Amino acid sequence: MTPATPPDKEASRGVAFGLCAYLMWGCFPLFFALFESTPAWEVLIHRVLWSCVFLAGLVTLLKRWGPVRGALARPRRLGRVLACAVLIGANWGIYIYAVESRHVFQASLGYFLTPLVNVALGMLILKERMSRLQGVAVLLAAAAILGQLVMLGELPWITLTLAISFGTYGLLRKQVPLDGLSGLFVETLLLFPLAVLALAGLSVADQSHFLQGDTRATTLLIASGVITALPLMAFAGAARRLRLATIGFLMYLNPTLQFFIALLVFHEPLDPVQLATFVLIWIGLALYSYSAWQGRSRARAA
Repeated sequence: MTPATPPDKEASRGVAFGLCAYLMWGCFPLFFALFESTPAWEVLIHRVLWSCVFLAGLVTLLKRWGPVRGALARPRRLGRVLACAVLIGANWGIYIYAVESRHVFQASLGYFLTPLVNVALGMLILKERMSRLQGVAVLLAAAAILGQLVMLGELPWITLTLAISFGTYGLLRKQVPLDGLSGLFVETLLLFPLAVLALAGLSVADQSHFLQGDTRATTLLIASGVITALPLMAFAGAARRLRLATIGFLMYLNPTLQFFIALLVFHEPLDPVQLATFVLIWIGLALYSYSAWQGRSRARAA
């Protein structure tokens, strides 16, 4: 009989899985920057296609078809899953566009903003009570976006779209009784027919970059599915072994890495207004994190 793994060792493994997941997500700009000659929407088509194929293999290998069959057997309950699929597809597409057009700062800010969007959505839609510090954090985020609009004369639409789409996806995803792997597979499966039709349309119009003599482009397009699934697997390993507080702390690695990639690798310009926006969002996140830590401490004491 195999002895149980000590809790400390399990926690260490969880941290390792979490670091792998968020480091991979944080390095996504380096991967998607390789698609310079391929339009973002074509990359999105292949990301959906090959993610679905790769996830089908994983589900088979891990013998997880039970939850998938259960979800597909109830078509009337697939409404939320379809909404999740549309939201995550839109999020993927806008993110790829942000990288290709060298707006990685905006993408990074969008993922920094997501936890505060989650708080606002919880209050507006789920009627959750917001603590005073959380309220201040959300107001700081709103002031940061408003300041950028007034000072630069433009709305940071990439930031807002990424934050709102991913925040809403998280809100709906909590209401879907599927684990991370099975849920993402069903989501990509629902998008699969549209992706196949879109790919067929590209091929007929002779605009496809897939199997057109460019081995590098074809390989990258197929790899986009694997690259999508790998951090999800690592995240699932972390989620089983770590407290939510630890996962929440590790989550900030992703946008932080994207910020430094934009600054040091892509050399995107960071004007004072953008920097002030980041600073306000960071202060808001610090208040939000402190408020969450206080709440958990009180709950343990009670």
